[in-house]
Amino acid sequence: MNNENSGLWIGVVVFIICVLGFSGYLVYDKVFKEKEPIVENEVEQENLSAYSLQSNDLEDFDLYFLKLENNNKNIVYSPLSIKYALEMLAEGANGTTKEQITNILGSYKNRKYENNENRTFANALFIEESYLGNINETFINTLKSKFDAQVLFDSFNTPTVVNNWVSSKTFNLVNNLFDDLSTEKFVLINALAIDMEWVNKIQSEFEPYVISYPHERYNHNIWALDTQDYTGIKFEGVTYEAKSSHFGADINKYDIINTLGADNIRSTVREAYLKWLQEEGFEETEEEINKALDEYMESLASGYKRINSSTDFSYYVDDDVKVFAKDLKEYNGMTLEYVGIMPIKGSLDNYIINTDAESINILINKLKSIKLENFKEGVITKINGYVPMFNFEYELKLIEDLNRLGIVDVFIPGKADLSNISEGVYINKAIHKANIEFSNDGIKAAAATALGGAGDDHDGFEYLFDVPVEEVDLTFNKPYMFIIRDKATGEVWFTGTVKEPVKFEPYQYEDYEEE
Repeated sequence: MNNENSGLWIGVVVFIICVLGFSGYLVYDKVFKEKEPIVENEVEQENLSAYSLQSNDLEDFDLYFLKLENNNKNIVYSPLSIKYALEMLAEGANGTTKEQITNILGSYKNRKYENNENRTFANALFIEESYLGNINETFINTLKSKFDAQVLFDSFNTPTVVNNWVSSKTFNLVNNLFDDLSTEKFVLINALAIDMEWVNKIQSEFEPYVISYPHERYNHNIWALDTQDYTGIKFEGVTYEAKSSHFGADINKYDIINTLGADNIRSTVREAYLKWLQEEGFEETEEEINKALDEYMESLASGYKRINSSTDFSYYVDDDVKVFAKDLKEYNGMTLEYVGIMPIKGSLDNYIINTDAESINILINKLKSIKLENFKEGVITKINGYVPMFNFEYELKLIEDLNRLGIVDVFIPGKADLSNISEGVYINKAIHKANIEFSNDGIKAAAATALGGAGDDHDGFEYLFDVPVEEVDLTFNKPYMFIIRDKATGEVWFTGTVKEPVKFEPYQYEDYEEE
């Protein structure tokens, strides 16, 4: 069987700022203008924006672009990179131009991240060689000291040097970003990428997950990928089946011995056992019968307080929403957590419009890990779910979005004040591109073994008790949003929506002809 091994990786190149030393103009999307016209200086500078940042945790700013570009498409972007880029830009601004940017940044202070083989975080200022004398040296030194930015020089005759730098800082995931740089004077770049594995695969490649409890009418099976392909599930809004991984957990908090009574159970099973012996033509002494019943009771009791999970995850479900969260491996002391949120009632579009950072943080705080103390006594909790794979790229309409946010002047020739960078310049381009692939990949698998029945000599006898089961359906079969965040600080690295998951294409097993 052909198992994919691409892992969860995200390659991002964000906020590519191209600045021209002469006048230019902005072209706005017609639909955008009709939806909400841009008014210069709409934000009162003496008051902070409603989206002003107060911390590194999830805030409304992180969801802002999701709300603005809430359309029938897959979306992904990095709030972290946009914040970094705005901070760098603010260092070069003065006057109203600076106020409009700092009104959004508020009291936000960026964190520095170490690069490793699974994570890159880089800033750079590319300067056209003949324009070097026009760039303020203080600005260059500030970028170096505060943002660890590289300062590089190029003729800009071709975009090769800049494109190669971008590619090298994104694990070669983003290539040929620019077609032409011949008219640019400098380019300010923040590039961010991760290539990380889950702590454990979502669905095991080689170990099936098989759960049953001795003498209880209960089972839960998840096949390994080497014996069964990924699962195709119906997904709302698309005509094809979505390629999905299967996961689950089982928590037995049904104390059958104390609930039904040991004497009652023993009497019921004894009667059934004697009847079976007679039907099969076996004879046993009273001592042998009692020994078989003792073993049955001991085996029956062993199911209580058993807890099993096919992979590591946490979750929350109520009448309105499903939440599935899973950790990526720790790298350099940092753990990123993926959180998928699917509204059950209504559309994802309406959910995004009506939600805010406070509501999302409440959901995250309600997440339950697979621990015995988190589950209800008196039942067996069976969690079963399918999570679709996705793989796509997206580009924000960044200038339009920032205009709506109140950052306006920096994009207007003659009005932009970027005098800390150079005189008479403005922002002509702002590009935010991201791509993401979400897959099953991980480094470990989980396994469980069922216990046997009563009696050493006569394996044919069994008496099964019905048990109360509370099922939790964690299948993500409708459009949903996701957040990838630093689990310790809450800093949002990426967020987006999934409306078109990867199409399920069953693996075609080859037919081998016998020679």
